[in-house]
Amino acid sequence: MLNNLKYLVLLCLGLSINLVHAQEQISVTSIDEIVEPADSVQIFALEDYVKIILANHPVVKQADLMPENARQEIRLAKGAFDPKLTSNWDVKNYKDTEYYDIFNTTLKVPLWFPIDPKISVDRNRGYYLNPERNISEDEDFRQVTAGVSLPVGRGLFIDQRRAAVQQAELFAQITEAERIKMINKVLLSAVKAYWDWYYNYFEFRFVDQSLTISEEIYRRVKLDFEFGEVAAVDTVQAAITFQNRSADRQAALIGFKRAGLVLSNYLWGENEEPLEIQDNVAPIWGVAFQQPAEQLDSLMLFAVENHPELQKYSLKLDQLGVDERLAKENLKPRVDLNYNLINSPINYNGEFSDIDLGNNYKFGLEVEFPLFLRKERAKLKQTRIKIDQTGLESRFVQQEIVNEIEGAYFEMVNGQQMLSFLETSVSNYQRLLEAELLNLTLGESDLFKINFQQDKLLEARIKLIKQQVSIEKAKLELLWAAGKPYLDFNYTPANQN
Repeated sequence: MLNNLKYLVLLCLGLSINLVHAQEQISVTSIDEIVEPADSVQIFALEDYVKIILANHPVVKQADLMPENARQEIRLAKGAFDPKLTSNWDVKNYKDTEYYDIFNTTLKVPLWFPIDPKISVDRNRGYYLNPERNISEDEDFRQVTAGVSLPVGRGLFIDQRRAAVQQAELFAQITEAERIKMINKVLLSAVKAYWDWYYNYFEFRFVDQSLTISEEIYRRVKLDFEFGEVAAVDTVQAAITFQNRSADRQAALIGFKRAGLVLSNYLWGENEEPLEIQDNVAPIWGVAFQQPAEQLDSLMLFAVENHPELQKYSLKLDQLGVDERLAKENLKPRVDLNYNLINSPINYNGEFSDIDLGNNYKFGLEVEFPLFLRKERAKLKQTRIKIDQTGLESRFVQQEIVNEIEGAYFEMVNGQQMLSFLETSVSNYQRLLEAELLNLTLGESDLFKINFQQDKLLEARIKLIKQQVSIEKAKLELLWAAGKPYLDFNYTPANQN
């Protein structure tokens, strides 16, 4: 009689536990609930991240200094056209005899067209003065000359100083293209690091939620075993699953921490101090993907006309064109004319006087011509070889860029279709797992089916975030391949404000 009473008590307890299980079915948290940020979490959006990079990153600051350096390069080249004032005074006095007293001041004003005006003031006297320098005492030993020098052969259309200015101006444009390329490269790697951080964070959240389910299943299986409703092997299986989920969570946490450290490499403060992502900072789920405004053909056309790398090749060809013109100019003989009026249009007293081109002048002619022109012809040939090499390289790089654009665009468009399939897959796997958990509560399922469906749901969710990241990276690589300035992020350099 006592044994029957004990059996009846245990049976009632088992029934009551089953009823509790039926009332407390294990729920599968939806993605929207999992990714909902807690109140203590600070959202770190992509736009805020990019703003910090463009404002403070050392490479961006370095790139923004390049235009100023280019302006100084132009200034340096234009220095060859600065007016130049020179003075010389040479005196010899020996044993109370003034051998000579020679003074000269000359102002030269180089012009773009190679007519270089100059005006010179001389005051020469002395007992042993060279007759060539002699100036009449009637003119108070003073004389003013004004004239020009003109190359009528080599240097008439282009010379080294004009070529230097043109090269510096082209260098400034190359520098601007290089600046954009440097900033784009930083943004490409930085934004990719952001999306890796995004992936690792939500992977951790999904694994953590899966661990919660495994822990609850393990607790219930142990309870059922204590009441003799399941075999001991079921507790072992539930324990193994729980341990595996714990290991997965730890691995996901490590991945998230490492991704945060990589992300921190791109974060700098206003005073150039490195920053670090804090534990309470997280990305926002489901960033709305925005396809680039241009279609594939427009992006290709933009790249061909505006890509920084192709612009650099085009400008290098322009620079080589300047070199070619200068090399061809150097094939001509050098014929320099110098003509100077004496004491006109201003005389030694500072008074204006009539100009008489046929009288009171100094004239000079200087001719130089290498007989073989080996140096000049070799320079021209080398320049033309460089032009051919640069043109071939430019066409090769252009084809590479076009292919990169096509590949990134194809991946982005088709990735969006895959994303919709994965979203449906996640929803279906969630329903299957909920059904298996309901069956478990009713005693009509086993752990193998639950573990299988739980694995599939976790795998589908991770594939979903991986596909999200893949699409965003494809869009990023598309903008990079097209050479879009700052990858379409808003940015105004400090020197252009």
